[in-house]
Amino acid sequence: MGQMVLQACAQKQKGENPLLRVVGAVESSSSPNLGQKTGVEGIDVSITSELEPLLRPGVVVIDFTSPQSSLSALAAIRKHGAAHVLCTTGLSPAEKQIVAEAAKTVPIVMAPNMSIGVTLMFRVAEMVAKVLGEDFDVEIIEAHHNQKKDSPSGTALGFAEAVARGHGVDLEAKANYGREGLVGARPKGEIGIHAVRGGDIVGDHTVLFAGDGERIELKHMAHSRMTFAQGAVKAALFLAGKQSGIYDMFDVLGL
Repeated sequence: MGQMVLQACAQKQKGENPLLRVVGAVESSSSPNLGQKTGVEGIDVSITSELEPLLRPGVVVIDFTSPQSSLSALAAIRKHGAAHVLCTTGLSPAEKQIVAEAAKTVPIVMAPNMSIGVTLMFRVAEMVAKVLGEDFDVEIIEAHHNQKKDSPSGTALGFAEAVARGHGVDLEAKANYGREGLVGARPKGEIGIHAVRGGDIVGDHTVLFAGDGERIELKHMAHSRMTFAQGAVKAALFLAGKQSGIYDMFDVLGL
């Protein structure tokens, strides 16, 4: 994702966007790439393991890492008055509360998926769920590569939350994360969430609304990680000049 983000930035820079300049590229302290150039044409920075020296007001950190690394970065971002595009998934409720507290002093974009297409589908899924109500059973199926650590994906949870909003219910009261054994008949209003892991699947998500005599499927397939990188760069540009607060991709897209 780091390479994808740098390539997306390089594309913006070729368009002579006056708001965008890459000031650093950060990897873990164990990376074999430390001290080397990024290898992306037009990006003249070396890879470092030190984030904090890069931070100051006006700098936006685009963060595709892990919950622990993201919270560590956020502490430094808050200290130096920078901004944060938080693309990491798998944060616990307590960790999300830390992010919310930090947003009182710095601007943050946080979303379960940075894709413009997925963001639009969140809104569509909510609308469809609201119209159909609980007369249609809802099942959410996501598929990712075999190296993905969190399950279900943040995007699948985003779709589940959208459906729950459409139904006017609390997600955790209705969610069923997979099924096994003699579970009995499907309860009315349940929201099923299922994860598939295999190969190099970038990210597939299906929201299935199954009724009597018909069904509706909303499906998004990511062909390349570039779609997430482009959305993240769009979010970074959105944060230019923004006041402290927590924003999402709906805000970025003006939805």
